[in-house]
Amino acid sequence: MRPRVLALVDGEHYPPVVRAALEMAGREADVVAALLLGGSEKLTGEPEFGVPLERVAGDAASSMLAAAARHGADRVLDLSDEPVLTEERRMWLAANALAAGLVYEGADFELRPPSREPLSIPTLAVIGTGKRVGKTAVAGYTARLLRNAGRDVVMVAMGRGGPPEPELVPARERPMGVDDLLERARSGQHAASDFLEDAIFTGVTTIGARRCGGGLAGGTYLSNVVEAARMAEQLAPELVLLEGSGAAVPPVRADRTVLVTAATRSALSLTSGLGPVRVLGADLVVITMCEHGWSETREAVEAIAPDLPVIATVLRPWPAEPLGEDPVVYFTTAAPDSAGALADGLECELAAVVTSLSDRVALREALERPRVRGAQTYLVEIKAAAVDMVCEAAALRGIRVVFCENVPVALPGQSDLDAGLLRMAGEAVVAHA
Repeated sequence: MRPRVLALVDGEHYPPVVRAALEMAGREADVVAALLLGGSEKLTGEPEFGVPLERVAGDAASSMLAAAARHGADRVLDLSDEPVLTEERRMWLAANALAAGLVYEGADFELRPPSREPLSIPTLAVIGTGKRVGKTAVAGYTARLLRNAGRDVVMVAMGRGGPPEPELVPARERPMGVDDLLERARSGQHAASDFLEDAIFTGVTTIGARRCGGGLAGGTYLSNVVEAARMAEQLAPELVLLEGSGAAVPPVRADRTVLVTAATRSALSLTSGLGPVRVLGADLVVITMCEHGWSETREAVEAIAPDLPVIATVLRPWPAEPLGEDPVVYFTTAAPDSAGALADGLECELAAVVTSLSDRVALREALERPRVRGAQTYLVEIKAAAVDMVCEAAALRGIRVVFCENVPVALPGQSDLDAGLLRMAGEAVVAHA
């Protein structure tokens, strides 16, 4: 089937030249309409381009999407140029096109929306704007919340260290422990993959998948997520909960999407380039790490999608079991300037806080510090080198390991986080019906 193209044109080009470009495009596609973005230098009247002509009414992005919908276009061909379209405005149009599932191409580029395979079961996605924004914390919290609300949920989590074939971890009364993860690490597996963390902390059936590469709009180069999602589909749960990886988005169509970002990240990461794509595709935004303010992040979200619900939160460590009275070393991937706030929420005697789980050289050095060697308990996030280095060292030294997750807590005055997440799940079920 030939592509159906909406062309973006301007009045700074002489109309016969534009028409020639449209005729050239028509050799390989059906040019169904042209949208005049502006400019009048070369126009002496109503231009004749040989295709139906649309004009911008209000916002250029909404006019583009409306024209594409009216004419059944699945691709946008940008034939405009500065000064009508600056690079910033072009990226804004491209982000809107990609979020709507349209290919956006120009003279020397082509931007494709990531593929999204449909499932026969309602699907809720939790995705992030990058690494270490608290996505896994929010996804795990959501899964546990839905389970406690009586929803039958299966999680599908993709990661950079996921298994070569989708791996199912059934829900069970006794979650995996240190010995289970050490056995995986010793066999060469990545034993701190997100799906294992999810399985340990959520109590729901979890399926692990892998991915490599992250595109500008969240696509992946290699992944077995679709196969993992099909495995979840065969279990016939009420809802599939998809967890993204870094800024990569699962290649499965979601009925509702929760976007997680952190107040510690630059707001420009949301608004510049194709950053708006994830915001435009979200139904709820959860901002984490808001201890020191989050107004810039909120304003960035509002600039992209003014009516999108936003909830500001902080992350708090939650040990899987009581820590007792012995000295504890807390191992985390949190940055040093935010780890203190996390540690303040722990009810224990802290011997040290180690923030180098994701830096193996620094972690190796930290493990040799006297306070670390002399502690009785290691409190460990299941991330990065947690298993093959920290748990391995604990096993050699006879030190107890307690796993720790991070739980999102809404700031005072914010909308109810639980209600927002439950609403997303409910809307996903209704939308899929």
